[in-house]
Amino acid sequence: MDEIDCAVIGAGVVGLAVARALALAGREVLVLESEGAIGTGTSSRNSEVIHAGIYYPQGSLKARLCVEGKEMLYAYAAERGVPHQRCGKLIVATLPEQADQLDVIRTKAAANGVGDLTLITAQQAMAMEPQLHCVAALHSPSTGIVDSHSLMLSLLGDLENAGGMLALKSPIVRAECGDGAIVLMAEDGTALRCRSVVNAAGLGAPALARRFEGLPASAVPREYFAKGNYFTLSGRAPFGRLIYPVPEPGGLGVHLTIDLGGQAKFGPDVQWVSSADELVVDPARGEGFYAEVRKYWPALPDGALIPGYAGMRPKISGPGEPAADFMIDRPASHGVPGLVNLFGIESPGLTSSLAIGRHVAGLLADA
Repeated sequence: MDEIDCAVIGAGVVGLAVARALALAGREVLVLESEGAIGTGTSSRNSEVIHAGIYYPQGSLKARLCVEGKEMLYAYAAERGVPHQRCGKLIVATLPEQADQLDVIRTKAAANGVGDLTLITAQQAMAMEPQLHCVAALHSPSTGIVDSHSLMLSLLGDLENAGGMLALKSPIVRAECGDGAIVLMAEDGTALRCRSVVNAAGLGAPALARRFEGLPASAVPREYFAKGNYFTLSGRAPFGRLIYPVPEPGGLGVHLTIDLGGQAKFGPDVQWVSSADELVVDPARGEGFYAEVRKYWPALPDGALIPGYAGMRPKISGPGEPAADFMIDRPASHGVPGLVNLFGIESPGLTSSLAIGRHVAGLLADA
């Protein structure tokens, strides 16, 4: 039976960041990815936003790791030449009754250590973005965008330079926990004995964890799938910053994101579905997008929105429930030595990825 010190299951941005941190700490690391390329799941279907850390409950992992991760990510991208832009964003109230929410958001952000939000008038906001309609806004200068694929390639390069390895098309079907090690069983029957395992399988993390013999069933949360549809804009957007409405239940509303090439997209919305495979964008949802976008961009032309792509949020809280925090489940929680499960790593997972990597490496420092 082959043996490895650390196995990380999943080669999305979080799995690669965790594997990199472990390798840089001197661990022998193998990343196991079921698909034929890195980052084919949630990591390739998001808005590529570097979040400031504004919306999350004080003291939560999302708040702490997002704020830490944002600073780490900007520094890393600058050092490694990963394309990114600190473009800033405006959070806009489009109705008078929403204006008070902006001050609530600013207070919550300050409690998380985000002290650079500025409350501005409609006139100030529209001076920054002349096509914008609002009654008031918050300016977040530390929000940005990043090329997520370039980021993942850089993380993979760091991993390999530190002696780590990547195995593609290597799905794990079950695991046996005990005797001071975790034995991973591949689809082809290959067994791999590991001292430490990190389950970073994203959307599939809970289902995979249920196949770990020796892990209590009570330690695995139920998964929910919240699909986010995106529509792209035909033509160039007349905005230089990201535009977000005040948040809605389950998500951050249909917002405007601009990529590094200047292409604008709108979304994601929130569509609860039963399967992680439901990724086709229904063109009929575009009518709802027009209505939402025109609340802050009244001049959006008819016919300008084209069905783009959909992403899937790996949620561990369901419709109508408060959004769950990241669940980084360590051995002290579930009783299996050497195992860390990453559940519910939705937004701001991309922004938090380097901080999550550092956090998990610390949890396994003595494993």
